[in-house]
Amino acid sequence: MYQVRDKWALITGAARGIGYLTAKFMAAQGCNLILHSRSLQHTEKVLAEVREAGVSAYAVEADLNDLNAVKRMLEEIDALQVPVDIVLNNAGLQIAYRTEYLKTPVEDYLVSFNVNTIAPAMICYHFLPKMIARGTGRIVNTTSGIRLEPQQAGYSASKAALDKITIDLGSTVEGTDVMINLTDPGWCRTDLGGQHAPNAPESAIPGIVAGVFADDRKSGRYLGAQHFTGMTVEEMTRKAEADFDSPYGK
Repeated sequence: MYQVRDKWALITGAARGIGYLTAKFMAAQGCNLILHSRSLQHTEKVLAEVREAGVSAYAVEADLNDLNAVKRMLEEIDALQVPVDIVLNNAGLQIAYRTEYLKTPVEDYLVSFNVNTIAPAMICYHFLPKMIARGTGRIVNTTSGIRLEPQQAGYSASKAALDKITIDLGSTVEGTDVMINLTDPGWCRTDLGGQHAPNAPESAIPGIVAGVFADDRKSGRYLGAQHFTGMTVEEMTRKAEADFDSPYGK
């Protein structure tokens, strides 16, 4: 099992919902944190709480729809001079639900791809070479199980593109201790999922970070969080390693 104590993790979208719960969980495991949100004000609560748990933590801000802001955030993280061994690209945006989906505006795609595809790809490209150089690291990109819903075309297409990027990148590090995998919290009652979703946000913990704790040198997998609900970290890790294989063939 990958040891996270005293390592550094970047969590995007850490101010609320699944990102907030993930930050609290990782802090409880002794992992130091860099917490992203659109505004530093948004992360004041979680920053204080994870520090109370005894870990070191910083907050950074960036609107992921502003790619220059993403670049500035990455420069700010570099200036901290800490090794980022874990990246959890949790932040995502569902821009709208278009009942008249044949009138979906181009803006839905532009914003969705900036936030859900291009920004996390920039983050991957920034930290993956550093992980390769150190010989260890974990990246987990959050995707979505939405399908056959043209009403959410911008969102689902942007997540499908992130899947493709993740799987393709994973093929380049397969068999090494640098692993990049996918997760999906499931349909949870968050600001994004809405109040009618069937799953409590807490059901995504610990499964949302299965790709962090797995230690079998396999990448490109879809490790849906709901497969691991109610498990201990040890149980989750054993299941992830035993039941989920890389998509690259033998």
